[in-house]
Amino acid sequence: MYPTKAFAASSSTARLAPFSLQRRNPGPRDVKIEILYCGVCHSDIHQARNEWHNTIYPCVPGHEIVGRVVEVGTDVGTFKAGDLAAVGCLVNSCRHCPNCQDGLEQFCESGAIFTYNAPDHVSGGVTYGGYSDSIVVDASFVLRVPKSLDLAAAAPLLCAGITTWSPLRHWKVGPGQKVGVVGLGGLGHMALKFAAAFGAHVVLFTTSPGKAADAMRLGAHEVVVSTRPDEMQKHLNSFDFILDAVSAQHDLNAYLALLKRDATMVLVGVPEHPLPVAAFNLIFQRHTLAGSLIGGIQETQEMLDYCGEHGITSDIEIIPIQKINEAYERILKSDVHYRFVIDMKSLTG
Repeated sequence: MYPTKAFAASSSTARLAPFSLQRRNPGPRDVKIEILYCGVCHSDIHQARNEWHNTIYPCVPGHEIVGRVVEVGTDVGTFKAGDLAAVGCLVNSCRHCPNCQDGLEQFCESGAIFTYNAPDHVSGGVTYGGYSDSIVVDASFVLRVPKSLDLAAAAPLLCAGITTWSPLRHWKVGPGQKVGVVGLGGLGHMALKFAAAFGAHVVLFTTSPGKAADAMRLGAHEVVVSTRPDEMQKHLNSFDFILDAVSAQHDLNAYLALLKRDATMVLVGVPEHPLPVAAFNLIFQRHTLAGSLIGGIQETQEMLDYCGEHGITSDIEIIPIQKINEAYERILKSDVHYRFVIDMKSLTG
């Protein structure tokens, strides 16, 4: 074991503060990564503040990790010291169940091992995430970062990117389709970029009229202010697919009414409380309301490679780790365009 500097929440009401944890020494199949950048996800706030009622303290958040390999185990042939590498939301799974065999480790029947606040079956205790100066991960869950990408701006691809890429790919979004994106935040802005890159006609739904110009820059072809009934009415029964990226309380029924017959709306945002759904909004047009959870390792690598080929990254604001509590409050006020990324030099400098 070796000491690692980090920032952690000690309780649901505590501010994140400096913390020292013990990482395992790399085993034969492990990769040790010096963390250069770590994105800040809304899930980090949910977990740090125990809003999903499952947090184990102390909690070291962070699952949008980009860094440089500093050591590899004797059985690792896929990475070497000096390589760029990334770690997303997953660090392990059973690898044997049907879902793992299909490359869908996030749905592991034995329980996927998430990058933080999950049982650590290797070292014991719980996993600690990327708000730290280094991490040790099994090579099978380490990802390659295209050299063409800006490293800081690539970090949010590990969660915000794959969370939106996966459903767009699974439901085969592409040319000739009308696609809606609900909410312009960390997830929503990546959904706009991907859906536009896939050739769809993209419509952003927002409660903030001031976001229209930015939405068009990011790939939207139209912007609808969802609080204006006349604007919503114009789009009834017209969407092939809607991706809902909002984590706050909102009315799902207003968007279900916009779907064509047999079309699908997918949730990727995770509000704290359940949202009501009217049965009539599902049965009359045979609509589907579905959900999607990040993506598997192979799919995440495919997403990173695509981003490298097409120059797609997240729009970010870089912060030192000492500003993390302020960043949380700004996220809750939607005061970020569109993802905070921690420069981890601030932790060790």
